[in-house]
Amino acid sequence: MTQQNLAEAIGIRFQQVQKYESGANRISAARLWEIARALGVPISFFYGGMDGARGEGAEDPMDAKETYELVRAYYGMANAPRRELLGLIQALNVAAAEPATTNAEGIAAPAE
Repeated sequence: MTQQNLAEAIGIRFQQVQKYESGANRISAARLWEIARALGVPISFFYGGMDGARGEGAEDPMDAKETYELVRAYYGMANAPRRELLGLIQALNVAAAEPATTNAEGIAAPAE
C-alpha cells in the first residue's frame, strides 16, 4: 500500500503519513487503530518483537509481523504451488523432529 493510499483510507494527507513514518510526528492511539484497520492487521502487529509488549516473557508467533507477511504471501499464490509449499513445510518439520545421525567425520546423515 502506498502512502497516498493509506492516507486516503484513514482520511488524512499523505504528507502526514510521511511524518508518521519518519518519526517527525507521533501517532495517537486512535490513529494507530485506524492505520491497523486500513492495513487489515491488529494493533499488536506494530509492536511485534518488543519485549513485554504482551505482558509476558515470550511473543506469540501469531502476533509477529513475519507471520502476517508469510500468510499474505502464501494466500497470494495459486492453489497448486500453495499445496506443494505446505507439503514441503510439513516434510521439513517432520525431518527437523527426527534425530540426526552422524558419520565418522561428524557430518549429519539422514535418519533411516
